[in-house]
Amino acid sequence: MAEKLDMGPRLRAIAALVPPDCGCLADIGTDHGYIPVSLLLEGKIRRAIASDIGELPLDHARRTARQYGVTENLDFRLGDGLRVLEPGEADVAVIAGMGGDAITEILAAAPWSRAGPLLLLQPMSKSEVLRAWLPLNGYAVLHEELVQDKGVLYPILSVRGGEMPPASDAQAWGGFLLENDPLYGLYIADRLLRLRRAAAGLAKARDPSLTEKRDKIIAIITQLEKQKGEWEDAHTAGY
Repeated sequence: MAEKLDMGPRLRAIAALVPPDCGCLADIGTDHGYIPVSLLLEGKIRRAIASDIGELPLDHARRTARQYGVTENLDFRLGDGLRVLEPGEADVAVIAGMGGDAITEILAAAPWSRAGPLLLLQPMSKSEVLRAWLPLNGYAVLHEELVQDKGVLYPILSVRGGEMPPASDAQAWGGFLLENDPLYGLYIADRLLRLRRAAAGLAKARDPSLTEKRDKIIAIITQLEKQKGEWEDAHTAGY
């Protein structure tokens, strides 16, 4: 039996946010099951539920669990999103490796999750959609951090049901609570690049609705450029 599972930086960062008192972790969209298997090996969790909407990735997870000898503490479930869980069954639910819009759909289909587990959410794309949606639907972002994996920056959000002010456009695109993150400058630069490309694509639009969309994007760019400048000033002072 192999003793240690070597995960990439993105999955390691997600696993590191699981609190040490977690009795049961649910990994939604588990793919190869690396996060629950790794945490079981470390003894950080007592049991886990690995679920996926596809039979093939669930088979991959079963194979990983057999390889590392943790099948007795890992329950495999075929199903869509949080529907595989009973309310209160898991202390922590990981929803990672999919678009921010897909994550919002999973949460919207399980309103009980507002009173449920700690949610570790890692959008691969459309993070701005997820950040804007959460405060408007009864969720509070407790923590957000960035991780770089194979040259790509990914946000990870720790979320529980609760109240928080609606996200501004700059927060939706630039993140919550990231000002002290060492990767924040790179992340804002990446966000600005994407927004500038979107604005350039709409530059010749004659449709009033598209012109309005471009004006909104330009306003977000202005806000993020200001935040980036403030961050750079704060982190270059004294050099």
